[in-house]
Formats: sequence, C-alpha cells, structure tokens
Amino acid sequence: MQAQILPSRAALVDRIALQFEYGQNLIVLLGTSGLGKSYMLETFITDKYNSFNKAFVQVSASVNDVSLMSDILEQSFNSPLIDHDLSLSENFYQLLEQQPCEACLWVLDNARHLSEELLQELELLAKNSPITLYIMLASQSKLAINNAVEIYLEPLSSRESKQLMSWYFPNLPYDEDPVFSAFLNEAKGNPSLLLAWQPTEHVADIVKKDTVSWRIHLISLLIIIMLLIIGLLYKNDMTQWWQTYYQNQQSQDIDTAIPAAKITAIPRADKEVSNDNADISKADLPLEPVSDKSQGSVAPHKNDVPAIMQSLTRQAQQSAQSEQSEALPQSSNTPETIEPIESDDKESPQSKTSNNVSDNAWYLAQPDNNTTVQLLAVTQEKIIREFIIQHSLSQRARVYKTKRNNKVWWVATLGSYVSLADAKSALSALPSTLRKNKPFYKKISKIKQEIARLDQ
Repeated sequence: MQAQILPSRAALVDRIALQFEYGQNLIVLLGTSGLGKSYMLETFITDKYNSFNKAFVQVSASVNDVSLMSDILEQSFNSPLIDHDLSLSENFYQLLEQQPCEACLWVLDNARHLSEELLQELELLAKNSPITLYIMLASQSKLAINNAVEIYLEPLSSRESKQLMSWYFPNLPYDEDPVFSAFLNEAKGNPSLLLAWQPTEHVADIVKKDTVSWRIHLISLLIIIMLLIIGLLYKNDMTQWWQTYYQNQQSQDIDTAIPAAKITAIPRADKEVSNDNADISKADLPLEPVSDKSQGSVAPHKNDVPAIMQSLTRQAQQSAQSEQSEALPQSSNTPETIEPIESDDKESPQSKTSNNVSDNAWYLAQPDNNTTVQLLAVTQEKIIREFIIQHSLSQRARVYKTKRNNKVWWVATLGSYVSLADAKSALSALPSTLRKNKPFYKKISKIKQEIARLDQ
C-alpha cells in the first residue's frame, strides 16, 4: 500500500466516516475496475475507528457464505464458536451474549460476489444490531440492497493523474510531449492504467535524416524520366517505319495485280440455270416487268440474282426443318404433371417450442413456513433440464423461474418440508454428486418473493 493518498481520495475517506457518524450504518462504494476501491477500503479501515473491532474480507466467486461468515466473525470476536447451521445474524447475537463488545467495523471488498441471502443478513444487522455496527461494501455494480448509502468513486483529474504518476516515475516527460499527453487522455483518470506507464516504450525515436539522400532520389528520378523520353521517341520512329514499309508492300501488290482490261466477260446469269434449282416455285421468283402495249415496246428483261439466292436458302432451311421433325419421336399430347415432393424432415410445431419446466404455480401453493433444499441455480433452462435428467430427479425435484439483475434464472429445489429438521435429514441423504454443488436450505416464502420479480 502506498504511503501517500491523493487529496480527492482523502476527502472521500473523511466523507464516508462522516456518513457513519450521521447514523448511516451501511455504505456501498461503487466504481469501475481500476479506480482504486480496494485501496480506499484499506485506507479507511487503517485510519478510521481505531477503537472498533475491525474485519476486512476480500470476497471472491469461489468463496461460499459459510466461509465468509466465519471470516467476519473470527476477526470481530476472540476465538468464537460458530454454528454453521445458523445464519450470520443468529451467530452474531449468540456471540454478543458470550463476548460483549462495544462496536464493530466490517469492510467487504468485491461485494458483487455476495449472495442475496448474505446481503439481506448484512442489511438486517446494520439496521437492528444492539451495538454499533458499521458495514462498508465495495462493488463494481449496484447491489440488491434497499437501505444503503451509495457513494460513487470518480476518476482522477488531470492534475491528480500527473501527481500520482510522479510518485512512481520520477522522470516524467513534459506536459507538451504529444505521446505523454495522448497517454493521459486515454487513461481517463484510471489509476491502474496510469501506473502501467512504460517510459522506455512511450518515447518517440527521432532519427536524423541524411542530407545526401534527397540528391540521390532526384538523380534517380531524372534518369527514369530520360529513359521514358527515349522509349517514346523510339516507339514513334518504329511506328513511322512500319507505316512506310506497309505502304510499300501495298503498292507492290497493286502493280502485280491483273489489269481490268484483261478480264474476260462473265456470262450472264439468266442463260444458265442449275438443275438443282429447277423446283423453285414461281411465287418465289421476282416478277418480270410487264410490257407496255400502249407505247408498243417491251421493257428489257432482268434477272434478280439476290432474290433467287434468298429463295434457294429459304427452301433449304424448310427441308432441313422437316427432316428434323420426322427424326424426333412423337411425344404425348398431354404433358406429364409433376407432383411436388414433400420433404420428410419438416419440424413439427412441438419441436420448435421449448419445453418449459417451470413449477412456479406449485411453489405458490406451498405454505410460507415450509423449507426446501436448493440444488442448483443457472441462467439457462437447457442446463437445468439436463441436470434433472442426469441425476434422475424428474419425479422429485421442482424448478421455479425468477429474475436477478435483469436476467432470468432457473432454480432447482428438492421437496417441501414442514420443519427444518426434515430438510436437514433430506440434505444429508443426498448423494455426493448433488452435494458437491453445496446445496442449502431456503424458505418457501423467500421463493415466492423471487417468483414475484418476474412481474416487475
């Protein structure tokens, strides 16, 4: 623990002590991780109320209520005889009768791991204790306590952040250092982040640039530009040379061609008709010009060669289509209807709905004074269902549904016993596989209160 304390933290310690003196016996210190809640608790229990019987407990998730009760009472009394079958308040009252004391101060860190039963016991003792009893809890989130003063631990200011770092790092950079300023802004007043400063890792390495390197880069750039210009000029010369060579080749080809005067006359197309085209219908041939009797002359006859070739092509296509249609098998006039095949892997509606194993109605019908044995509490219904099937508790166990910290919980219990002795005998008869989860007793009235949270 550090020898100094920041001014804001010292003022908060005095404020907590003042709240106790005003008559508030239960105080909860809230703050996110790393703000120094544990250090605040250690400073408070060390500097304040030196005449009190003090108890400081670090709560963890692996500690159960019985061990926590033992730690608190052993630090408050001298060699106490603790009955694990009784609650914290009952043991506290019995020890007061055996060892009277003046005042007690209990400080519990990481109180978010405390169970609701133990929180209710602490709240009851702070309210109805026959002696002066101050209880201080520290947690990262709000606790299920109604009558308690909640004090929020604020982050450090920029000035106190630098002051805290100066206690641990004697050679801090100047405030104008950009790396140091960025580190302070990102830490946001969190002491654990501020103390993670690494001077050797947060220093910018400044390398002096070589004054000759820019000349080398400039010369390299000039050489590249000169090579590009030479390449473009060479490409332009080669393009002109290929164009000239191509033109010369074309002129030589023209000189060696046959002159048009030497070409013999082509016979007229209307004098020869192929035998293959003898079946052309007259409707496909072009109409001959009609003689103009009024003028006493006949128009000259012309053979339309493109029209003849078009008609020959059309007849060839028609014959090919007819041969293809004859080669194809005749299909049925009525097309076959394809019936849709239904999938066999359709999920039934019952499989899509989850099996609700809640027995809330059964608990509401039980007497309030009865006692049951709680076996398991989880946040997933599937786990509680597998737990019951695994231990063959389908005919014995009951499950109720409740809500804690805005989450739905599933709790499995065993039996409903009129007396506590019957519940103890049932708990001792449980197999070792069930007792490893550390089952405990619970009143039916308490279960009804938890079921009522679902409607809130």
